[in-house]
Amino acid sequence: MQNIGRRTGIGSLIVILMVVDGCASMRPSRDGQIEHIVVVWLKQPGNESQRQQLIERSKTFTQIPGVLRVSAGQVLPSTRPGVESGFDVAVVITFASEQALREYDEHPIHKKAVQELLAPLSAKFVIYDFRVK
Repeated sequence: MQNIGRRTGIGSLIVILMVVDGCASMRPSRDGQIEHIVVVWLKQPGNESQRQQLIERSKTFTQIPGVLRVSAGQVLPSTRPGVESGFDVAVVITFASEQALREYDEHPIHKKAVQELLAPLSAKFVIYDFRVK
């Protein structure tokens, strides 16, 4: 059973990376930029108000230096094999550099969002960071 969960997690990451890579191919080269993906499961799964709060707050991250883009949205339900659709919200943030990601971690706008919304509302969240090649 644990192996199935691991495969689902790996499958989810592959799907996320494919989507990000597909979107990246429509933009100019971004070698060296950092993609930061946050997938959130709420304590109250499906709570529309809480989903919207997280999405709206994530848009404020564009005010942080080094953040190039923020995309956020709700889960797209699916019955396709290997597609993880049990989460509530996903956020993808593109940074100019690894240093920009480090500075974002400590920025007051980010820290306040984590303290006021992410920590109290989420049962679990998973973060994936990678450098674009």
